[in-house]
Amino acid sequence: MLTHLPILQVIVPLMAAPLCLFLTRPRLVWLFALIVSGLAFLISSLLLQQVMESGTILYTLGGWDAPWGIEYRIDYLNSLLLLIITAISTVVLFAAHTSIQQEIPEDRHTLFYILYLLSLAGMLGIVATADAFNVFVFLEISSLSAYALIALGKDRRALWASYQYLIMGTIGATFILIGIGLMYQMTGTLNMYDLSQRLPEVENTRTVFTAFTFVIVGVCLKLALFPLHLWLPNAYAYAPSIVAAFFAATATKVAVYLLIRFTFSIFGLSFSFTALPLQMLFLMLGLVGIFVASFAAIYQTNVKHLFAYSSIAQIGYMIVGFSVSSVTGLMATLLHLFNHALMKSALFLALAAVVYRIGSVQLNQFHGLGRQMPYTMAAIVIGGLSLIGVPLTVGFVSKWYLIMATLENGWWPVTVLILLGSLLAIVYVWRIVEAAYFKPPLSGRESIKEAPLSLLVPVWTMVVANIYFGIDTRLSVQVAQAASQSLFGVTP
Repeated sequence: MLTHLPILQVIVPLMAAPLCLFLTRPRLVWLFALIVSGLAFLISSLLLQQVMESGTILYTLGGWDAPWGIEYRIDYLNSLLLLIITAISTVVLFAAHTSIQQEIPEDRHTLFYILYLLSLAGMLGIVATADAFNVFVFLEISSLSAYALIALGKDRRALWASYQYLIMGTIGATFILIGIGLMYQMTGTLNMYDLSQRLPEVENTRTVFTAFTFVIVGVCLKLALFPLHLWLPNAYAYAPSIVAAFFAATATKVAVYLLIRFTFSIFGLSFSFTALPLQMLFLMLGLVGIFVASFAAIYQTNVKHLFAYSSIAQIGYMIVGFSVSSVTGLMATLLHLFNHALMKSALFLALAAVVYRIGSVQLNQFHGLGRQMPYTMAAIVIGGLSLIGVPLTVGFVSKWYLIMATLENGWWPVTVLILLGSLLAIVYVWRIVEAAYFKPPLSGRESIKEAPLSLLVPVWTMVVANIYFGIDTRLSVQVAQAASQSLFGVTP
């Protein structure tokens, strides 16, 4: 059984999704989905352990060896992503049964869990597969279910947000598919490892340059890199809170993974950063994204919108680390990818608790919540401190490595800009703290109670993870460093 873990990672949630139709009660469907996600988390943990002990895992489907058959290749990079996705999914699902009672009509609960498991399977497939066309297939599975999940929200604006995401996501997927098709035209293979061996022979052709451009633009649309980010704020703000919690912590991380995989593993470092001015382009877009999105977050009156713009800024930090083009820089990106997933899952789950009690995430509705919902608001404060990068939180760890990477390159101005971007995060986090702790409760809302344990337990699970991995960094740093070194071809 252990030898089949790579395919079980994807097949378990994929096959479980239609089985939800045979369960009649919403609570049974929720329990089934939670068990499936927990099993996926167990599989990802075992895969990471195997990779750390014995190196890259190769799994061929149907007995057809690559490049003729489809291959799954699990290394340090995607084993880290598999762990993040399944861990976040399981914690979020624990809160789902309570949260969706307020935000999704009961007759759609089963549909919600089916779509959720399909989206989970799609993300895991994107990360696990070593076949470029399979990336597109799983991308479509994940995206189509994501569009439907966002549209399940009671707010009619969720339909427009879903439509925006559908249009932008379809354009991004089409760009990726065209790029993959051009690569296949030039090499005759779709296997990622085989592509990396054959592309150097034809890398100076216009077709390969065009393929690379199409793939990069398509992936940047998916990861909401400034200025291709317009779909993200509304998608997070008007989707059901539990959907926003899941996607904010996972979807853009999968897109960052694709960016790293295509540039480092397929096209190669020398082509990606020397044949094209990718380094300076991404550095500028990342820095501009940090400041534009942070300023936008400061002026938001909807807290989901605020944290959505914050996500765009945090993506900017990841892209800056990527653009440094060094072991430390890529390590900082992978650490921030891991740490940001912990931050945003904690924050959006806490917002789900707020919505459950007061039915709104408008900033003017947060007045007095620090006294009425002390545990929920404390979770938001700690998550906000992690966003800022305060020591003893995960945000500090990744920003520390990012600053180290820029200093190693002698990029002093970039280091200063990163620190200034963190100061802007203080402003928008303070706006929430001010409303919750320094404003009196709204009239008629004196009897608001704390969120139920079914929401507080997953919220504080992620809050504790924010603190724990900010203190004990052995797992995250070790895996991120090993992944970065392997992608740069550096022997540990």
